Amino acid sequence: MPERVHAFTDDALGDHDATALASLVEQKEVSPAELAEAAVARAEAVQPLLNGVHVADYERALATADSTPHGPFHGVPTFVKDNVDLAGLPTNHGTTAFTARPAAQDGPFVTQLRSLGFTFLGKSRLPEFGFSASTEYAEGDPVRNPWNTDFSAGASSGGSAALVASGVVPVAHANDGGGSIRIPAAACGLVGLKPTRGRFVLEPNERAMPVNIIGQGVVTRTVRDTARFFAAMEAARPARGLPPVRRVLGPSSTRLRVGVVLDSVTGTPTDAETRAAVESTAALLASLGHEVEEMDLPVSAKFAEDFSLYWGMLGFAITAGGKRALGPEFDPARTDNLTRGLAASYKKRLARTPGMVLRLRRSTREYRRAFAGRDVVLSPVLGHTTPLLGHLSPTLDFEELFERLRTYVGFTPLNNVTGGPGMSLPLAASSTGLPIGVHLSADLGDERTLLELAYELEEARPFASIRG
Repeated sequence: MPERVHAFTDDALGDHDATALASLVEQKEVSPAELAEAAVARAEAVQPLLNGVHVADYERALATADSTPHGPFHGVPTFVKDNVDLAGLPTNHGTTAFTARPAAQDGPFVTQLRSLGFTFLGKSRLPEFGFSASTEYAEGDPVRNPWNTDFSAGASSGGSAALVASGVVPVAHANDGGGSIRIPAAACGLVGLKPTRGRFVLEPNERAMPVNIIGQGVVTRTVRDTARFFAAMEAARPARGLPPVRRVLGPSSTRLRVGVVLDSVTGTPTDAETRAAVESTAALLASLGHEVEEMDLPVSAKFAEDFSLYWGMLGFAITAGGKRALGPEFDPARTDNLTRGLAASYKKRLARTPGMVLRLRRSTREYRRAFAGRDVVLSPVLGHTTPLLGHLSPTLDFEELFERLRTYVGFTPLNNVTGGPGMSLPLAASSTGLPIGVHLSADLGDERTLLELAYELEEARPFASIRG
């Protein structure tokens, strides 16, 4: 039976989270170079088993670690997901349909990350163009879940999640276009907070989308690391038009009104173990004095159909415009079954695009109405527990794969389309011993409430350790 895979050992990183490591660096008890050296050793130890690293940049990291900016994460080692630009490394978006040249400069989000003092060790893996909910490939090894290597690490930030959960680094870049921060966080037992739309600096592709569904962020092992990250990013660049998050240091004494949703807009019932995890969390919240009641979904079943069409539109945009956007050597015939299938399905329904875009834009109003009488919505992250590798393989027939994806990813896209913040917390475990994430949503701009509540839940039900 596969065992858990982790890299935790008695080295400079120890069991520390990013907040603790930054403090040790500030107090000169450890150097950034020592942390980088330990992280490189850990990455090399687990890479053959987990496959979370896409491009290693260890020599440069070791050579430059001590000269990183003296920001709030000075000296903390990390990885950047391979769909944003990191100067000197290629950005291949998880595909073999083209070979990228090294980026001439950092992208906007990485520029901001660099200012916080991180040491970049390289780039983490994602499925092709981030379209899938499992980091698997038509050719080549998948990213494996550190809690059990027979299972998916989630996606599309699966590489980052595997590296953080296994202890290689305490925090890693992730982004979320349909759940891609929260899904791998749920699968790998991590904290993953998708920000409100506009909270962080936009990447060029986000500005071009008719509905910007992408949120940048990180996956971490502790609530305080996520809270520190949001405060640090805000200090570097305050978000216009949104209430500030500020530094969240612990729970609030305010008791909240919590709505509970158990089944997704797809109409497929949530599986028993995932449902039990949400119900157990609802009971915990009630025991802590919060007002908890079930609620209806804030959007109709039409939302699932519209998001599926939008998903297809993104696949079509890549296959039709890849040569212009990615380079003349891009070959759409070399994309996988999911990318090609999304494009083909969209072409059949192309005439529905204007209505779809209009309805998706209007869904923000419906989402916000759900918070008129409540502060937080509790739901599953996913429709069922983490699947075995192969269940979401891009080698499957498209229709079968897409139906499996719709069933699995029924909850998270709502926050992407509406722009609302959403957070996965590892508050339960399945009968196979894998983490189950529980999802919390708040009104636009209210990440602070989510972080305060996350602190309270982390204290009341400490997150499981991969070390047992």
